[in-house]
Amino acid sequence: MKTLKKFHRAPIRVYRIKRLSTKLRAKRTMLKLKLALAQEKKETKEMLIIYKKYTQGQATKEEMKVANEQFVDVLKGLGLGVFAVLPFAPITIPVIIKLGRLVGVEVMPSAFSTKKDNKRAVKDK
Repeated sequence: MKTLKKFHRAPIRVYRIKRLSTKLRAKRTMLKLKLALAQEKKETKEMLIIYKKYTQGQATKEEMKVANEQFVDVLKGLGLGVFAVLPFAPITIPVIIKLGRLVGVEVMPSAFSTKKDNKRAVKDK
């Protein structure tokens, strides 16, 4: 009976399904990361354009507010980038994010937070 279980097809099928779901989850995560980085890139370009307009005296206060918020996001990304080069980064970065949320500080840039997190941040303000 034990020999029959070893050669049964179901364990192989289960293994293949798990492997496929792991691949799909990794692809989905990478696509989310790609979209978030593209959004940050676009917002940073807009920020630089607004700062250029400000140096020429043509930027409005609303534009400056948007540009300053994006500048804070850039600084948040740089802060996390420092921890990314340190050893044990897969452990330290999630711990830092969790501790920041416990204290009430959002460590992740706005493009990387979900819409649910954004709504919660807006309600808190």
